[in-house]
Amino acid sequence: MKHVVVGGTGRIGSQVVQKLAAAGHEAVAAAPSTGVDIITGKGLDEVLAGADVVTNVANSPTFGEASLDFFRTSMDNLLAAGEHAGVKHQIVLSIVGVDKVPQLDYYRAKARQEQMVKWGPTPYSILRATQFFEFMDSVLSWTADGNTVRLPGTRLQPMAAADVVDAVVEVATRAPLQGIRNIAGPEVFALDELGRITLAAQHDDRLVVTDESAGMFAAVPDDALLASPDTPLAGTHYRDWLRDHATAAS
Repeated sequence: MKHVVVGGTGRIGSQVVQKLAAAGHEAVAAAPSTGVDIITGKGLDEVLAGADVVTNVANSPTFGEASLDFFRTSMDNLLAAGEHAGVKHQIVLSIVGVDKVPQLDYYRAKARQEQMVKWGPTPYSILRATQFFEFMDSVLSWTADGNTVRLPGTRLQPMAAADVVDAVVEVATRAPLQGIRNIAGPEVFALDELGRITLAAQHDDRLVVTDESAGMFAAVPDDALLASPDTPLAGTHYRDWLRDHATAAS
């Protein structure tokens, strides 16, 4: 089968391309660096020619209001070009609880993306994942000030990007779900606790101060970003992942 991975040169997409190719599929990365622009539509018809499956893991360059236009325009183009090419399966990687946080522009944009693929002309799958371990350093940087990092106690259930990749490949190589599948990490953490664990593992002596108004995740109500009890859980634990990455970096 021919798989086109939109965002196929990024953190998730590049690994999806590698795993699909290793399994014997024709896997093609679609990204600006490969001559494909999902906003202008440049290169879409060429890359989708003969494609069976389109897996969309592309991310907006901003978390703000502009993300709404990014996902709306890119999905319009992908769905139209996919229908023209005879694509049999459109896949979107999304976020667990994305429809429960309308306060955040980015989450509203992703929820709109889900609606578009659901209402589109092609059989579809939506894979929702929880936050990635790999994003924790960025989260810490958002509210860092000198020797202090301010974080809310928002409860998260993060997972390793490698586990997300495995789930994406599984969905991409099976029949369309015509619905949503959730995946999540094996442990629930308060974000401020997660920050302390991360800094300790990195031998960083900055102080985490609990601040329920700090950063993007402060807008998340209750346990909106936690998976339901019946959600399949990934196998990688955060402390193990931190240890392995510290070892690899040394």
